[in-house]
Parts: sequence; structure tokens; C-alpha cells
Amino acid sequence: MGRMWRSLKLGLKSLILHKLRSSLTILGIVFGVAAVIAMLAIGEGSKRDAQERFQQLGATNIIYRSVKPTEENQASGGGGRMILNYGLKYSDLDRLLATVPTIKKALPIREVRKEIRFLNRRIDGRVVGTTADYADFNYLKLARGRFLKESDNENFENYAVLASEVAQTLFPYEDPLNKSVRIGMDFYKVIGVTQERAGTAAIGGSLAAQEYNKDVYIPLNTCRLRFGERIIENRSGSRSAEETQLTQITMQVGSIEEVRPSADVIKAAIHPFHTKKKDVDIVVPLQLIEEAERTARIWSAVLASIAAISLLVGGIGIMNIMLATVTERTREIGIRRALGAKRRDITEQFLIESVVLSGVGGIIGVLFGVGLPFIIDQVLHAMRTAITPSSILVSFCISVAVGVLFGLYPARRAALMDPIDALRHE
Repeated sequence: MGRMWRSLKLGLKSLILHKLRSSLTILGIVFGVAAVIAMLAIGEGSKRDAQERFQQLGATNIIYRSVKPTEENQASGGGGRMILNYGLKYSDLDRLLATVPTIKKALPIREVRKEIRFLNRRIDGRVVGTTADYADFNYLKLARGRFLKESDNENFENYAVLASEVAQTLFPYEDPLNKSVRIGMDFYKVIGVTQERAGTAAIGGSLAAQEYNKDVYIPLNTCRLRFGERIIENRSGSRSAEETQLTQITMQVGSIEEVRPSADVIKAAIHPFHTKKKDVDIVVPLQLIEEAERTARIWSAVLASIAAISLLVGGIGIMNIMLATVTERTREIGIRRALGAKRRDITEQFLIESVVLSGVGGIIGVLFGVGLPFIIDQVLHAMRTAITPSSILVSFCISVAVGVLFGLYPARRAALMDPIDALRHE
């Protein structure tokens, strides 16, 4: 330890004698380490942001949606009927609850596009017939009032919970609670208003985009009673009719481990009854979460690789400066060898100086790297960053390893010098 300490003091003294040269060499490592930490922070922030968005879909949820069949599947499913009957049925829901024991909760949903009115104000929105579990399944929070209860559904109550944009449009100056809005030919008493919630984008063509701020939530039984299951549209003299009982069934299982086995059982229970029309589609958000995590890992690796180039450049700078130092101190090396210093001692001396350069640069780079993501957060509010202790540790260790790796060749070159030739050096 005493020898190492003396070598360290000698190395520091040598570097201090050339302040500007040493500072410029350290600067390359500083930028490299700071870039690695910042890039990893951006990658980790993107990963966490994606995870949170997908978590809102429910990692333990399995979603079945009704899908309007293509003309070919319509023909194969039942001939030339005037009314297109497709999608999930209440019998599908009953079958699932009876045959799949891992389902903890099942949320039936019926969606209808309607105009919602209050006095002379109106908005085109989505009427969602559902049950009391909808708010928990979709992470909805209430701004005022309450959400639907099971008793509202059992009693066919004409109650409505308004989403934030619907409430702001219809009631810009009044409190909407206990007021009545008109949907179709019926009036519904407003019992609650939800907070604004960010929509979810369509993913991979399998999960439809959801815009929650233009919704009105009413009891499922009330929706079935008031709007029925048949939708008739008149367009440019033509008339079309569709019949759908349920738009979506969201099932929640007990744990993430049960998602895939349960999805297979659910498919076996549902698909045989919809094989001809192909009018249902299954979405497992867990698969989307894992895909997002995999993409985020690739993104982090790409960013880290780009930042590592800065460290490589810094390492080349260290090798360059150490080779110059070896040339300048050739006579010193010859004297030390003549006085009994071994090759190992010479190698150790120059390696210590190289590691000191990279280590100091690594420490300063860590300080800059920790502050840089904070600045990015303040300037680019849309970009999220997250620093992890592992990224700091890895970046610093890499900087030290760069010092060892790029300092090894100059150190060995110094150690292998012939003492007599070194003493003759002018």
C-alpha cells in the first residue's frame, strides 16, 4: 500500500505540472460520462413513461372487442340478411364467468355514438353503458359527485356520469350535478363528473384508440333498455342496420402469471361461436407492456452506444497524452530502472496516472450527468428522464476501465524501454 500511495502522489504531481494538457484530456472523459448518464436517463424515462401508459390498460386484463366483419365474412356468416348481427353476446359473458375460474371480475361494455344535449348546448359523444367497475378498470377519477353503483344498474336508473369535456361544454357556468341531460329521447340525471384523463392511442391495429373526455356513462341495463341492440342509420337515401349486444368485455385475472393461460382458455370458450364471421378480437395488454419494455431496452442500448463513442474518443485522448508523457520522461524512466525499479513498477506508475485522469474525469462527468437530465426536463417538458444508481455506477466504472485499457499500452511501452537507451535520451 505504501508503494501504491507513493506512485499515486508521484502521478498527481506529474499531472499537475501540465495543468492545461491534463485538463483537456480529462474533458473528453467528462463529456463521455455525462453523455452516457444523460442518454441512459432519457432511455429509462421513456421506458417508465411507456410502462405507465400501458399499465393503464391493465397488466392483468384480457380484452375482447366486437369487430364489424368484412363483407366476405358477413356472407359466410349468414347470407343476405338486412340486419347485420355481429359481435359479443350476453351469452358469451355468461359462458366466460361459468367456465373460466381465474376471472376475478368481468366488465361488460356497450358503446353508442349519440348527441348529448342540455338546453341549447350539445356535443357529439360516446354513451357507454357499463357497470360500477368501469372506473377502477380504466383508472377514472371523479372531480365531483359519484360514479355508478350496482344498484343503479339493477334498478334501471336514468343516471349519467359526465366526462370532463362533456361537462365543460354543456355546463360552462353551472354545476352539472343533479341537472338533467338529454340523450336521444330520454333525460338522465347527472350524478358525477370525471376528471380529465389522457386518451390511449391505437396500438398495432389491435387495440382501438380511446378518448375518455367525451364519454357519458350510464348503467348497462338502462343502455340496453333505452337504446336496444339495433342501430339503424339513414345515409343519402340508403338505410343500414346493425345489431350488437356488447361492444367489449374486459376480464381481470388474479395475477400476471395467470394472464396467458387464462387467455388461451377464454379463446377456447369464445372463438368457436364466432369462427365464421370473425367478429371478435382479443387483446392482451401484458403482451403490449412486454413489447414496450423490449423496445425501450433497445432504445436505451442505442443511446448508450452513441454516448459510449464519446468515452472512446476520451480514451484515445488519454492514450495520446500518456504516449507523449512517456516520450518526455524517457530519461527519468532510464534513471529509475538503473536505480533498481522493475518493469512492473514502471507499468504501475503510468497506469496510475492514466487511471487518475479517467477517474477525475469520471467523477466530474457524473456530476454533470446527474444535472443534465434535470435541465432536459425543465427545457423539454414533453421528454421524461429518470436517473438510476446503476447508470451512475456503470458510467464511472467504464471511465476507470477506459483509463486502464488506453493507459496499458503506453505503460507497457515505458516498462519495456532499454535502460541504457533511455539514459542516453536527450
